[in-house]
Amino acid sequence: MLVGNRQGIAVWLSSLKFARQLRRFGHVQYVSKKMKYVIFYCDQEKTAEVMEKLQSLHFVKDVKPSMRPFVKTEYQNSKPDKAKEYDYKMGI
Repeated sequence: MLVGNRQGIAVWLSSLKFARQLRRFGHVQYVSKKMKYVIFYCDQEKTAEVMEKLQSLHFVKDVKPSMRPFVKTEYQNSKPDKAKEYDYKMGI
């Protein structure tokens, strides 16, 4: 099964007994019992419509999307310093 671009969504619930119902919207990854939230993933193209559907449910308090797909992960100064590189080789 090939998965396209996915995006995480955090959903805060009024009660955890409704966490199972979120499986129909995407892949449930994590359920926090203490803070009553669920992290799940869905297709990035469907994120907006899924969030609208989730907001309309009576047991959902808040919905927030993950910004990870939009964060730049390529850095300008990615070369390590020569002195640090020497220390790593020595095991310091």
